Amino acid sequence: MSHVGVGPRAVMRAVAFLTTGVLAVPALAGCTSEDPAGKPLAEQDVAAAARARISDGGTLRWAVDSVPDTLNAFQSDADATTTRVAQAVLPSMYRMDETGSPVRNPDYLESAEVVDTEPKQVVVYKLNQQAVWSDGREIGAADFAAQWRALSGKDSAYWTARNAGYDRIEKVERGANDLEVKVTFSRPYADWKALFTPLYPKDVTGTPDAFNDGARRALKVSAGPFAVKKVDTKGDQVVLTGNPRWWGEPAKLDEIVLRAVPRDERVSELVAGKLDLAEIDPETADEVTLAAGPRDPATGTPLMGPGGTPAAGPQGRSAAEALRSWAIANGSDEEAAEEEVLAREERGEAEAKARRRQQALSGFELRKSLEPAYTQLALNGAEGPLADERVRRAVARALDREELAEAVLKPLGLPAEPVGSHLALSGQPAYADGSGALGEQNAKEARALLADAGWVPGGPVKKKDGEEAAGAEKDENKDEDKKDEEKSEGGDDGTYIVGEDDKNKDDKNKDDKNKDGKNDDGGNDDAGDAKDGADRESGEKHSSGKNTAQGGAPGAYAPKGTAAPAGAAAAPLAKDGKELTLRFVLPSGPGSGTLRTVADRITDMLKEIGIGTRITKVPDESYFKDHIAAGEYDLALYSWPASAFPATDARPIYAKPVPAADGSLNVAQNYTRVGTDQVDQLFDRALATLDQKESRDLLRKADSRIWAAAGSVPLYQRPQLTAARKNLANAGAFGFGTPVYEDMGFLKKGAQGSRPTAPASPSPSS
Repeated sequence: MSHVGVGPRAVMRAVAFLTTGVLAVPALAGCTSEDPAGKPLAEQDVAAAARARISDGGTLRWAVDSVPDTLNAFQSDADATTTRVAQAVLPSMYRMDETGSPVRNPDYLESAEVVDTEPKQVVVYKLNQQAVWSDGREIGAADFAAQWRALSGKDSAYWTARNAGYDRIEKVERGANDLEVKVTFSRPYADWKALFTPLYPKDVTGTPDAFNDGARRALKVSAGPFAVKKVDTKGDQVVLTGNPRWWGEPAKLDEIVLRAVPRDERVSELVAGKLDLAEIDPETADEVTLAAGPRDPATGTPLMGPGGTPAAGPQGRSAAEALRSWAIANGSDEEAAEEEVLAREERGEAEAKARRRQQALSGFELRKSLEPAYTQLALNGAEGPLADERVRRAVARALDREELAEAVLKPLGLPAEPVGSHLALSGQPAYADGSGALGEQNAKEARALLADAGWVPGGPVKKKDGEEAAGAEKDENKDEDKKDEEKSEGGDDGTYIVGEDDKNKDDKNKDDKNKDGKNDDGGNDDAGDAKDGADRESGEKHSSGKNTAQGGAPGAYAPKGTAAPAGAAAAPLAKDGKELTLRFVLPSGPGSGTLRTVADRITDMLKEIGIGTRITKVPDESYFKDHIAAGEYDLALYSWPASAFPATDARPIYAKPVPAADGSLNVAQNYTRVGTDQVDQLFDRALATLDQKESRDLLRKADSRIWAAAGSVPLYQRPQLTAARKNLANAGAFGFGTPVYEDMGFLKKGAQGSRPTAPASPSPSS
């Protein structure tokens, strides 16, 4: 999302109890002076510098995942590069600060406020009087009105991906003067600050044809510090150039070139000097850190390896190995000597190549933070064993989320705290740790839940020809998958991002440490094994001081007195003649190394309570469409981005699926198929109140109920690793914050080397 000074955070626990068989989650406990939202776990790392220290001119070559299919951010095929372009070239009424909160953008907006609530909510926007489109026309009410009509959902001729919020607007009109826009809502809307960002000119939104096709490959009219010069699909790049009509602080750069470069090719492009900024995988991050570290002035070789360890000799050879090589090359065995001489020549060439590579990378540095996105374990509750909420809760309570977070983030030197909310991340106003509604990890309680659901160890298993175990589907690539599991490839960050299945299939895994042995199992095995089994299963306090036997939601535990079956951890469970085996679906591409590490750890944790898993790897391009969205899985790992407006953006993710007219199930974005009427009602109430505190409280209650339903289990924030040229300022790992494109640039020669050392990321408090 590394913010300095992460202190103790009030971990809110919802006390649950059984009242006439109804799940009751009372209001979050409250008498505390500490904000449950806490602080972001990691601060931005962008080499912040004052504009006076930055040179005028230059071109920033920035690696992206793809050249976008559309520049219209409101169409279904828009992607992350679409968003990046829109941020640089279009008006935004609000932008995100370092805590993920919306703040007014003064370049476009002098003020915006709710001026009436009765009989209707009315918001008046007062625009910056200097704000104009690149064709010279003032930004005004006509642009707001055209965008509202296009996105309201009332005209199906507009091919829009969403209309949330715009469907609540009754009318948009000119205010007291040309610089005022008056928006009247038909229903109260708490997230009104989410609207009109980005704002497109009426030339794009005024007609269905213009909206559908007019902004896919070009934006003729814009209003940001930059403008779109060209979208070069053959050259795999988008070129942005300075906007001569920009009225704000002038852009320091002449151009920004967004180049589509696969993750596994980015280190080569950095070495070749063809990139200045790129998100990278952990292996490349280690290489950049090593190259940027202190060097021997005589030889130019690094003095320290990754993580502050002493650097190895040439090709990692020890002094003893070098001495042995010299002895063989100069020994009496002529054949062996000749072979060793040739080997030494080859090693010398490799050494020279490695030195050139390191020298090329020495101009870069690693900038790291946490992305505003989290990885979750999804549990498909539509059918099979996971349709029983007791089984879902058992799965969730078997997980050691701290161990999983540490496996991914600790090797990267990033704060490894599990995510405690489905709706926000630490530091965001709506955040509060709601995991207490489910309960702490406890294998004994998890087995008791399974026993209450009828799953018992060692039960008779009746298997007909061609029949699979409960919860699993036929795996046609079982042998191939087993081989794939034995080798861990590099990848992006070990997580699958919803909506990016086609764009990131070539991405390298950002978190996978298997190549250097740092994270082959996802962390320190000794540390994991040191946990006493009794500690996992007891209701006693762990070293963290948390009592794992209390504080869960009703139904999160089996009825009092239900004994956990002896030996359940060792014996598989069965019911009605079928073993309890869940199909764990993962993408098979090179970007899934860390994901497999996490999946393997989860598999081991589930094995402890008698649940078997069958890992099935599928092609990246079909992972989301044919499996997650289609419901063809039991367990899966993918990520959701955090939103500053969770009442709007998170509702379709957790809304209760409803039957469609054709008899199918309309799940919206709720791919776990788990939802409740109570959660829907809490979202609706949070969306309809203009009291921000009340809205936050309602969202936290909704999150507690989502935890209790156990349709998904948040695990960890995604890491963000960026290689940046050392003299590049105000760019890198942005975390929550919206990039300020006009402030990006290269430091003046006299200003280089004066960047203060970033403080170490603090460890999360217990």
